[in-house]
Amino acid sequence: MIKGLFSKTKKYATVPPNDATSHLPDGLISKCPKCKKILYNRELNKNLKICTSCQHYFPMSAPERINFLLDKGSFIEYDGQMISKNPLNFPHYTKKLKTDVKNTSLLDAIVTGEGTIKGCNVVIAVMDIRFRMGSMGSVVGEKISLAMERSISKDLPFIIFTASGGARMQEGVISLMQMAKTSSAAKMLDLSGNLFISVMTSPTTGGVSASFASLGDYNFAEPGALIGFAGRRIIEQTIREELPEDFQTAEFLLEHGQLDRIISRQTMRDTLGDILSIHQGD
Repeated sequence: MIKGLFSKTKKYATVPPNDATSHLPDGLISKCPKCKKILYNRELNKNLKICTSCQHYFPMSAPERINFLLDKGSFIEYDGQMISKNPLNFPHYTKKLKTDVKNTSLLDAIVTGEGTIKGCNVVIAVMDIRFRMGSMGSVVGEKISLAMERSISKDLPFIIFTASGGARMQEGVISLMQMAKTSSAAKMLDLSGNLFISVMTSPTTGGVSASFASLGDYNFAEPGALIGFAGRRIIEQTIREELPEDFQTAEFLLEHGQLDRIISRQTMRDTLGDILSIHQGD
């Protein structure tokens, strides 16, 4: 069972940068990439990995997100032993997969299962950028599709938290096929009448943003999340126009009607619980 991360949000003291490198052991502190403050990891984790100085959102692992979202002890994992192969014999791919397994304790870039949020039953999928940057290979596509199928068979709502750099190039066209596969599963979920909530976290890009991540009944995002298909340079060269500085942020997409709402981590569990309760008729 994964230990939870619940704690009240409050301000914490930062560690002076000059002292941090010389007197503190590895793994004790983190540097915020936005405001450059040095933070104690213990206090950062208590604050749901949000910088206590500038409110920058650090990435969350799949286990961490499942811990703070789901009711304690309710999570049951699906397909936990599914692993990626190397269908193209891509150089060094197998070695890199083994390295990610060792570093993350995951077998691929997504965790799926079922549990409860504030007492409401739900099927959930959570992507993890620590594993091959959350790229969508055959295992990711298969686990998402199977989780959606279980949502239909169990008549439960489906929630997915996306975090991905896009398709997994080492699996070639097999990776690209996952876009059609997961989108087809999402269509079946829609036809079943089951609720589908997509929550985009940073980054959600490439084929993931262009496929199932944008197909929810509700499409939400975390504050400041990077969301987009292609990079700025490619788009600007294609359309021959300069794009707004914030055009691939959650805030820009909300303003232009491509998101339904931006939800903070502090209110995510309560918001999802309320939506689930309404749809389940409680």
